[in-house]
Amino acid sequence: MQNARLLPNYLVQRYHGWKATSYADNKSWYRRLASEGQHPRAMIISCCDSRVHVTSIFGADQGEFFIHRNIANLVPPYQPDGQQHGTSAAVEYAVTALKVAHVIVIGHSACGGVQGYHDMATGKAPQLLEETSFVGRWMDILKPGYDRIEDHGDIHNLEREAVKVSLENLMTFPFVKSAVEAEELTLHGLWHDIGEGGLMQFDGASGDFVTV
Repeated sequence: MQNARLLPNYLVQRYHGWKATSYADNKSWYRRLASEGQHPRAMIISCCDSRVHVTSIFGADQGEFFIHRNIANLVPPYQPDGQQHGTSAAVEYAVTALKVAHVIVIGHSACGGVQGYHDMATGKAPQLLEETSFVGRWMDILKPGYDRIEDHGDIHNLEREAVKVSLENLMTFPFVKSAVEAEELTLHGLWHDIGEGGLMQFDGASGDFVTV
């Protein structure tokens, strides 16, 4: 693979800094994780956005979260069609193999994927309507959420709908549904305000997001 290149120097320097400090100070812990395997308490489904740093928000250590990131933190509906489904595979592994106790979907403000769907739905992004657009076809998952809100001008509403759609779709997975009903698994929906550092959680009883 001749197109692959060596890491840029600044990343190499950061790695050596980490190895000499954080790793050296916790060497036994890292070796324990390697030898005993992972036993995360929660799966986090978050956006690919570089500004969303869930381990920092919750002060999580290595081995605590099983993290899956994708465009706009979306979970597709259960679709066992024999094709390749990255997000569904991650959910299956977390719930059936790792036996996580929680699945947490976290959306965020200024989400480019959600904005892209809004632009696509309002005719401002025709390129996303093309069948060849991976982003456009992925963001089609958000359509039920877009259809049920009245104020399409408030993008935060749509960002929170992305979280709700993902929670709804999680329950279409038989192994998720059975684990939830057996009280072996709980689902959680969060929305993070990047600029203000705020965090809201979805209250299933009221159907609203409330401040944490």
